[in-house]
Amino acid sequence: MKKKLHIPFILSLILVLLLAACSGNDGADNADSGSEAPEGDKQGGTLVYGRGADSVGLDPINVTDGESIRVTHNVFETLLEYDQNLELQPKLATEYSSSEDGLTWTFKLREGVKFHDGTDFNAEAVVFNFDRWMDPKNPYHQGDFAYYPFLYGGFKGDENHLIEHVKATGEHDLEIKLKRKTAPFLSYLAISMFGIASPAAIEQYGEKLNENPVGTGPFMFEEWSRNNTITLAKNPEYWMEGKPYLDKVIFQVIPENAARLNALQTGEIDVLDGMNATDTTIVEDTAGLELLKRPSFNIGYMALNTEKEPFNNPLVRQAINMAIDKDKIVDAFYNGLADTATSPLPPSLWGYDDSLQKYDYNVEEAKKLLKEAGFENGFKTKLHTMSNPRPYLPEPMKIAEAIQSDLAKVGIEAEIVSMEWATYLDDTKAGAHEMAMYGWTGVMADPDNFLYPNLSKTNAAVPAQNIAFYKSDEFTALITEARETLDQDKRIELYKQAQQLFQKDAPWVMLAYTTPPLAQMDYVEGYVPHPMSNDLLTDVYLSN
Repeated sequence: MKKKLHIPFILSLILVLLLAACSGNDGADNADSGSEAPEGDKQGGTLVYGRGADSVGLDPINVTDGESIRVTHNVFETLLEYDQNLELQPKLATEYSSSEDGLTWTFKLREGVKFHDGTDFNAEAVVFNFDRWMDPKNPYHQGDFAYYPFLYGGFKGDENHLIEHVKATGEHDLEIKLKRKTAPFLSYLAISMFGIASPAAIEQYGEKLNENPVGTGPFMFEEWSRNNTITLAKNPEYWMEGKPYLDKVIFQVIPENAARLNALQTGEIDVLDGMNATDTTIVEDTAGLELLKRPSFNIGYMALNTEKEPFNNPLVRQAINMAIDKDKIVDAFYNGLADTATSPLPPSLWGYDDSLQKYDYNVEEAKKLLKEAGFENGFKTKLHTMSNPRPYLPEPMKIAEAIQSDLAKVGIEAEIVSMEWATYLDDTKAGAHEMAMYGWTGVMADPDNFLYPNLSKTNAAVPAQNIAFYKSDEFTALITEARETLDQDKRIELYKQAQQLFQKDAPWVMLAYTTPPLAQMDYVEGYVPHPMSNDLLTDVYLSN
């Protein structure tokens, strides 16, 4: 973080520069003002990253929320990673190949890498992590490990578990054998939840790894003040020579959007994540601030709990979809930084079905459907919403109030229930809600990542990621077949069929695809928002 300069100092500096300009120096020795700073000028400093909510935990395999991943992605590294263009790139694995049948995968691992505790990264460390993740009998399998069964069909011993074995075939050579062909398998290895942790740290901390994370990443965990700050320090032994540039990164929680923007304007924070869409003009008009836009790779929606009456009736769900003026909500609260959503896949992802017809706003038709379902006079219910902004819901309370107003027009009286982020996640995953505001930012560039975790019947068991508790056998069969099909064209067709079925069953009210705005001080260099929100800060530095 940099402190703001006082006006007298600025005026003195301007005078010095003017005198220098008149001295006759032709400037031939000066660096090009548009060029990147020399490596030596990039070193040092503390970046304060302002955000709306705290992390839930710092053990990547035990979290699914974006605020946790934002931190863990800079502490832990995965075998592969997605670049800014959503293309798979090497990370801790430098090479890979598969057998002809697509079941056996071999990996060459990066050499000379150490964990933050000084122990060596090698193939045995990867095997140790997989054993912990997949085996409920492993002494370090402590927690929900929620993302593992989403992708790998359950845990070791379960009928549909995908992995036959994971074994070290050399110091830096790894073999993973699958039981069946799995199209997005390599993508799984790039997901932040599968960051490789130090086996020694796992043995030392056990379930407390959640508060003492130890990985191989560019930054090391230093301290955590709950609901306030998480501090990371530069990893001096990082395998990427000369990086990271920053000495420290502080993730600062400031729940209110307006307060966070004020903190940026006063220099208390250097980067702001999450703002009211209407405040983008303030950033653009303020000297010293820069507006950034995260590439769209998310969905915002309202989940309807299909296990609770009357939301177990598809006619009621369809009526709610028609009762909400989604175009008006997008116009009112997203300031041109969103499009009205139709599908559970974002338009930027292959497999998106652009032929889907959204539920148009139609109060009279919604009333007819409610009457047909036996609710001519409407009903009372509750609408859960988080208190803090999310990339897909920049003003969650105001959006909830707009939905509440629209539902009242068809006789549905919705009481808004709001709570802080961690509690909200716990409540919705336990099914405590009737309707709940939610969203998803993709963590891999495959439709499987949007559809399987959020809508498969296999993920509707508490604690559920499928918080609509949508348990369609037909839908789950379609996305399971797509997952196990290597032919891309056939996968696309299966995903389109799944989207059409989703549209008819209406377990969600689709709201928006957003391009989330961020802001930074103009001296922050090298910060590029990632579409998946897992921003690596390795290349960030503070200019003079």
